[in-house]
Amino acid sequence: MTRVPPEGLVLVPGGTLITATPEEGRALALTMARHMIHNIQPDLDQLQAGRPKYSANPDSLIACSQVVAIEFQTIAAANNYWRK
Repeated sequence: MTRVPPEGLVLVPGGTLITATPEEGRALALTMARHMIHNIQPDLDQLQAGRPKYSANPDSLIACSQVVAIEFQTIAAANNYWRK
């Protein structure tokens, strides 16, 4: 079994949700979503074996984007929506 390395199992990369810009927040949201998947399925062989099933399925892709959107919503709230 090929496992995700420990640095890929961090739930909040960098240890903070605070970002300088919405663009950085969106990138963090995407990274957090990927790390969440790695924590759920740390076996890279299994993870990659399932990729053909969901990578071409519109419903799966929409579900993935919803996860990123929820992560971004959390980051935006933590950053007070970048309003000062």
